[in-house]
Amino acid sequence: MQSIPWVVMGVSGCGKSTVGQALAEHHGVPFAEGDQFHPAANVAKMSAGMPLDDDDRAGWLLALQARIREARQQGTGLVVSCSALKRRYRDLLRAGDPALRFAHLSGPKELIAARMAARVDHYMPTSLLDSQFRDLEPLQPDEAGITLDIESPPAVLVERINRSK
Repeated sequence: MQSIPWVVMGVSGCGKSTVGQALAEHHGVPFAEGDQFHPAANVAKMSAGMPLDDDDRAGWLLALQARIREARQQGTGLVVSCSALKRRYRDLLRAGDPALRFAHLSGPKELIAARMAARVDHYMPTSLLDSQFRDLEPLQPDEAGITLDIESPPAVLVERINRSK
């Protein structure tokens, strides 16, 4: 039986990578770190404290869509970490696999900012958090997925994702 493909989504610093890796390990499927799909120009822009716009994100999202499509074609299952802030971004990712589900990690800006400030060697500055919250369009009722409170530990979040099937 093929594993359900998941995108762990939310603003920077919400725990996408931690929860995504744990979810992938739980299911024995590959994990794709969305940040690794950004072209160098996007990383440079964010490192300079400038938010990405839709044009900047287009190629990145298409690369992630291709990885999602590849996993579907190979039947390997996949968990991806990706901000997926806007509905149209999620629709683009879903075009790679209609069975794709989203786990939206949500929490207070103050907690997320504190987590971002504690990170070492990450290009995303805390100053961009406001732009991420401004762009965020929460999951809609017709989108397959679940919204989770990041104040719960990662293991609990993975358990809740698994129960949401």
